[in-house]
Amino acid sequence: MKYIRLGSTDLCVSRIGVGGMSFGAVTPDSPKWTLDREQTKEMIAHAYDLGVNFIDTANQYAGGTSEAYIGQALKDLGIPRDKVILASKVYFNEGHLSREAILREIDGTLERLQTDYLDLYQIHRFDYGTPMEETLETLDSLVRSGKVRALGASAMYAFQLHNMMVLCEKNGWTGFSTMQNHYNLLYREDEREMIPVCRQYGISLIPYSPLAGGHLSRREWDSASVRSRTDAIVKRRYDKSREDDMPVITRVAEVADRYGVSMSRVAIAWLLHKGAAAPVTGATKMSHFDDAVQAVDLVLSREDIEYMEELYVPHAIKGALPVPAE
Repeated sequence: MKYIRLGSTDLCVSRIGVGGMSFGAVTPDSPKWTLDREQTKEMIAHAYDLGVNFIDTANQYAGGTSEAYIGQALKDLGIPRDKVILASKVYFNEGHLSREAILREIDGTLERLQTDYLDLYQIHRFDYGTPMEETLETLDSLVRSGKVRALGASAMYAFQLHNMMVLCEKNGWTGFSTMQNHYNLLYREDEREMIPVCRQYGISLIPYSPLAGGHLSRREWDSASVRSRTDAIVKRRYDKSREDDMPVITRVAEVADRYGVSMSRVAIAWLLHKGAAAPVTGATKMSHFDDAVQAVDLVLSREDIEYMEELYVPHAIKGALPVPAE
């Protein structure tokens, strides 16, 4: 495994991250394909054995049980706290990013993860209802108190990230070190503005959905897996662009054949070649982590990268919350 520092922090993470959305109790409001406590422990143990030390989750994944399962797994496995980088998020909760909500939610996250500090705390979305100053000052207070080591952001518009970074610089608050954005071979809209802004501020990319909900791991659009059949989020995110995306998928398959590797490995290697620090990989099978980890050492030629990118067409924004009409 190879490792990289996030932004200007001292957080050294594996080039592949574990996505916590795959873990948690199945409830009427949660995905039907999440892994139970024992399966979560087995997956984390396998990833850790492969050298993966970066685990990303969120307070609302599976109603908070993702955090609880991860925390219990680390305890049961006896993995020292300082050997893993734990990241979680806040937004999809009562009060979104208000001061009261953030202070409440961080304590719940720490309790479920069974730790007294979080390595990386991310705002899951931009909050249109709370003044940016209130959110940023509160996040800064968490860093100063020692509950959080570093801050990150997730899917939003580039101007929103830029505005918040300007406020942090102006007021001496802790800025964002990471951006967990929607980025893969089927969705590259952040290349226009978000990624240049991140480079301007030295913000590391830790993209989610590196395999486009599984579409970049197979030659056909649909599969018989439970997730493929039931994941409404993936369907909303990708199905409308199926006709535009299938030619790209076909080219990924061709490149994979040339290298004699899986499509998943090629898709993740592409992200690493594009400057992603640590793509967050949601896995429900141990082989998924094997593929992701092996992608770290896969060197793609410039010609193959251009070949896979050539047929991309612009997509509607997916991830950032729409700007409210005035």
